[in-house]
Amino acid sequence: MAEGPDPVDSMLDLMRRLPPTNVEENVNALIQICPDYADDLLGSVDQPLKVMTDRETGKDYLACDHNRDGDIYRALASQKRQERMKAAKAASFVRSSSEIPQRGESSSSSSSTAVLPIPHVERNHRSKPIFSCDPSSRWTRAGMSSTSAGGPEHLEQRQLHFDTDDDNNNVMDTDASEDTSLPRLRRIPRHFEDLPPPDEDTDCSDSIEVLLSRSPVPPQSRIRRVLLTLRDTLQTSFNSLGLCRLYPRRPSFEPDKFVPSLLLSTTCPKAPQENDTGVLPPPYPFPNMTVFRLMSWMNSGGNKKSETEVARLVKEVMMADDFDLKHLENFSVRRSLRELDNDPNKKKIEFPDDWAQADVTINIPTKSKDDARLFSVPGFHFRPLIEVIRSAFADVQANAFHLAPFKRMWKDPLDNHQERVFDELYTSDSWLDAQDELQKLPREPDCTLERVIAGLMFFSDATHLANFGTAKAWPLYLYFGNLTKYARSAPKSGACHLVGFLPSVSSPAVPSRIAIDIAYQLPDKVKDLLRSFPRISKSGMATLHTHCRRELFHACWDILLDQEFLHAYRHGMVLKCADGVLRRIFPRIFTYSADYPEKVLIATIKDMGSCPCPRCLTPKSMFTSLGLRQDMKSRLENLRVYVTTNITRAREYIYRWGNTVDGVKVEEMLGEGSWVPVMNKFVEKLGSLGLDPFRMLIVDFMHECELGTWKALFTHLIRILTVLPDGNQLVAILDARFRQVPSFGNGVIRMFTNNTSEMKRLAARDFEDILQCAIPAFEGLFPPVHDAIVQSLLYRFAQWHALAKLRIHSESTLCFFEDTFKDISKQLRKFRDFTCAAFATVELPKEKAARYQRLVQRAGSDNAPQEFRGPRTKRFNLSTYKFHAMGDYVRTIKLFGTTDSFTTQIGELAHRALKAFYPLTSKLDPPAQLAKHERRRRVLRRVAEAAGISSSEPVYQSPADAPAPSSLEHHHCIATNQNDPISLFAFLREHDGDPAIKSFIPKLKDHILYRLNKLDISQCDHIFTDEERSSVIIPNSTVYSAQTMQVHYTTYDMKREYDVVNPRTHADVMVLSGENTPTHPYWYARVLGIYHMDTWLEGQTEKQHLEVLYVRWLAPLVSTDYQSGMRRARLPKVAFVEESDHDAFGFLNPGQVIRGAQLIPAFATGRGVSSLRRGTSFGRPNKEVDDWEEHYVGIFADRDMFLRYTHFGVGHPVALRKIVRECSDHYESTAPTEAMDIDEGTHDGEGHEEDAGEQHMYDDFGEDSEESEDELDGSEEGEDREQADEEFDDLGGPDELIEEDSNDYLYF
Repeated sequence: MAEGPDPVDSMLDLMRRLPPTNVEENVNALIQICPDYADDLLGSVDQPLKVMTDRETGKDYLACDHNRDGDIYRALASQKRQERMKAAKAASFVRSSSEIPQRGESSSSSSSTAVLPIPHVERNHRSKPIFSCDPSSRWTRAGMSSTSAGGPEHLEQRQLHFDTDDDNNNVMDTDASEDTSLPRLRRIPRHFEDLPPPDEDTDCSDSIEVLLSRSPVPPQSRIRRVLLTLRDTLQTSFNSLGLCRLYPRRPSFEPDKFVPSLLLSTTCPKAPQENDTGVLPPPYPFPNMTVFRLMSWMNSGGNKKSETEVARLVKEVMMADDFDLKHLENFSVRRSLRELDNDPNKKKIEFPDDWAQADVTINIPTKSKDDARLFSVPGFHFRPLIEVIRSAFADVQANAFHLAPFKRMWKDPLDNHQERVFDELYTSDSWLDAQDELQKLPREPDCTLERVIAGLMFFSDATHLANFGTAKAWPLYLYFGNLTKYARSAPKSGACHLVGFLPSVSSPAVPSRIAIDIAYQLPDKVKDLLRSFPRISKSGMATLHTHCRRELFHACWDILLDQEFLHAYRHGMVLKCADGVLRRIFPRIFTYSADYPEKVLIATIKDMGSCPCPRCLTPKSMFTSLGLRQDMKSRLENLRVYVTTNITRAREYIYRWGNTVDGVKVEEMLGEGSWVPVMNKFVEKLGSLGLDPFRMLIVDFMHECELGTWKALFTHLIRILTVLPDGNQLVAILDARFRQVPSFGNGVIRMFTNNTSEMKRLAARDFEDILQCAIPAFEGLFPPVHDAIVQSLLYRFAQWHALAKLRIHSESTLCFFEDTFKDISKQLRKFRDFTCAAFATVELPKEKAARYQRLVQRAGSDNAPQEFRGPRTKRFNLSTYKFHAMGDYVRTIKLFGTTDSFTTQIGELAHRALKAFYPLTSKLDPPAQLAKHERRRRVLRRVAEAAGISSSEPVYQSPADAPAPSSLEHHHCIATNQNDPISLFAFLREHDGDPAIKSFIPKLKDHILYRLNKLDISQCDHIFTDEERSSVIIPNSTVYSAQTMQVHYTTYDMKREYDVVNPRTHADVMVLSGENTPTHPYWYARVLGIYHMDTWLEGQTEKQHLEVLYVRWLAPLVSTDYQSGMRRARLPKVAFVEESDHDAFGFLNPGQVIRGAQLIPAFATGRGVSSLRRGTSFGRPNKEVDDWEEHYVGIFADRDMFLRYTHFGVGHPVALRKIVRECSDHYESTAPTEAMDIDEGTHDGEGHEEDAGEQHMYDDFGEDSEESEDELDGSEEGEDREQADEEFDDLGGPDELIEEDSNDYLYF
């Protein structure tokens, strides 16, 4: 033997030839053969690290060679030896060794709970789903390839890094002993507890003991800083989510009851109680209560009386105690309406905020010296702004007004760091600054009243009143920023105040681009006058039309901003507030929400000018440098300042010296800045009082992003696909993929039924859905080098979109937002300079047809010039206002709160009321009749409130103040009826041979035992004995099926929402990962069945009602070829666990479900049967015979879903946020884009090449910005406005040609 080979070398050589997946088993087998060489072999072979638990201290420690002594390991914490845990021994339960499946390993090689080797087996570069409860326990699909539905498939060999189940028992055997080889690891998620949020910040304690136990002032570090500038500050205590309020001045009224009454200021005098409110009680103005109730029903609700409306008629009118049929004798609806409009008994109450009518006078230039003509435009219907403010503070909604601004602070429970939170207008910098400026003003003589602000937010937008015809209106809405945005955004909350109809009269559509926008036309009489002027060319007439339209708009605002309003703006007005206290109210205009065509009217700048931004003087030639230092510096240094002197001189040239509106002298006088010779009434009347009319023109996210930048990008992607080889087929594939994207949530993402590429009749929400699902749909359609760029671009755009729409921002998310804007700017330029430059794109057939139609209309014949018949070249253009404004978001959010507070969608939703009124009118003079219907509804509501009668309109209660509905307080809701019983015996017979039902009853009993014994995740490896399983009693072996389950959860902005889980339509859910050190925070499952049952254990007398979900598990994919995460701009991927794994199907506690998940098929990998054999199965819905090989996780499905993949969700549970943060390989509080990256190592399409391209951007700064392309690209885009904005009936026109954007300011 001495001359033979060394036994240790022989054993090591043999180990090199054995499969690496069984290192531990092979080592133990060799030790049994040659026990004398055990130490030498163990010292030469690397054993996998193991995690063991010290029984005495309960702490985990590593079991490795450093603390191993033979078969025992030393726990460093307790310095006691303990044997390795056996697979057949767990907790206090013991199984006999004969029941443990033998796989050839020795008794000393039994695997521990989660200590398994991790050999990296890769074949055909297939991604590897993570499977077990421990990250070191992974399963791989070896050699698994994507197969089409019609090709040959077979199950590939799998490598499971733990002992798997070879059980082939008949599934019909219902005895508990049928499955004695259950695996030692069970797929069990972590426990998840999602508590309902506190009522806003509710802290109603008025107990003096409680108050004395708190510190109402900021911490000492804040006192020194705050006391230098503020007096009598108040910082409330932190609530359960870590939120508090920091009031610069102690408030005297707080609507949310967060501040205890003893801490409120009491220096304000109470107003005397007045019994006479000036409003007569019901049945005024009708003869009796029966008619009053009937007319109230008629003038409320919908304009089409549905079943709900009829039921309301019976409940609120016919069943009322004061209803009398005799009162309806000789009843006449017309007569009753006349009584409502004009009381015949002369008891009519004149409400101060009733509608008024005025004639608007404008000065029309005639090209003759001192011969300008004054023209009066009748029919301007409006309500005095001051009276509307008085009525609002006397209304019931004033109880919810915030009169004192504050900073909302957040102490993050993760690390106790504090940062500021931005959400409402009354927590923004602009309101806080305005309040400081107000306190610096000298007080009125002999007035000591508290001075507070009425925050005014204006919305205006022209709209069509009917689907057919030219009837339209141009309403002006007023909202009060004192009211929470959650009330203002609700169309039926009553928070919208209709204050005027700007003049707009129907006229034929103008075919030419240079003609007047039909949304903001001049009245016909003005046009008739202009046509009578001699020696005016067609282009000169269009210029004169535009000038008169601007003059008319500002003349209307000259009437609205009357002397009474200006006096109140300067000196305030004394009003009694909801708490009965007299205060001096100062109106302040904060925001004006409008689309771009109206922004240029308000800002008095040119449409499509050289400086098209209404907030800064950045020239359009610099728009191409989006996000670069020069661009951001220009935004801050070149803010718009009105040039009053130049405007006045230019108007003298026009009206006194007879120069044309666009003459050379006028243009030279106006200079750069795209100014127009119109006096801005906001500047003229309120500029000296502190109003910045350009800063108030905040971003229009809906029109400028979803219907602007994203629509432009999506359109150009379709153009590129079209010019590729087989382009039409690629576009058809894209449309087919979108149609296969599943819906999600309650209308959050709806099914794509039509060809998405045609973009027919799409609203803003449809383009949002397209963006959220675009990544899987476009994958693989472009050449590989361009596909990576497009995938990164789509990810960054969706990420920027999600951050822009957040309803609550913290300083961390704003930093995240800044970084994302820089990333999307780089990606847009890279896409333009590399991908777009590689293809000669032309206009789509739809764009060509629209352009040809316009040319035919302009020519007035059916024959357009020959040179216009071919398609026009189209390039991707960044030099547009829409893309430029993407850099303004962060600054705007800091100034005015989050975008949902001032989005134009709020104003668009208010159009619904007008469109409901319009069918009730005679269609003559729509503004006057719409005003009349608005007054009817308002009068009836106030009369009902005067008598304390419940109004037909829903009574307002702010969601921020209202407690969570009782139905949403629980984690989930499953119907407990027994209408659908399922006999387990019959169920198993029906699905005999189906791998999805294998070991159904043993798994069910194990799940019941696990829950009834209240075991936690630390005992996920516990194995129940046959005797324990037989102790589970299910009456009649019957469970009951439910169709749906509601999962309630708390959103990031502290609201309570729910998802509906339906095994047929919305079956995917997410749970917390059960791994000890997860690389991805969630597991995903597809719900196959929802069941409930009564069950108990032998020896127990009390029944337990259990609810369970039967699911098919999906596992995150890990591969060197695909890394997901926000740093790499790639969505997470998951795949179904293979059927040979015992935990591919299992039971799940509904209480562990976080919420529904959106899983979108990875269309590029195709369908196959690598996870489940071909054929129909209980595990496949709709009788499908195969599955999508992989799925993408839709992290952009909604705003709450997106923040669940970061740790910035203020309202999310701390445990969840902690796991998400731990999953980040590289985390920096100032660079949150690192969050949720898995498998760091190699870069995707966003690597160093992008940085090199960025350097090129700096080198080429100032080159041609393709200004002419702005007009070309914009015109086709504007042509589709009426179809694209169908939801809100926006009007198309030349102003839409400007590429709009989202308006927020960004600090670098």
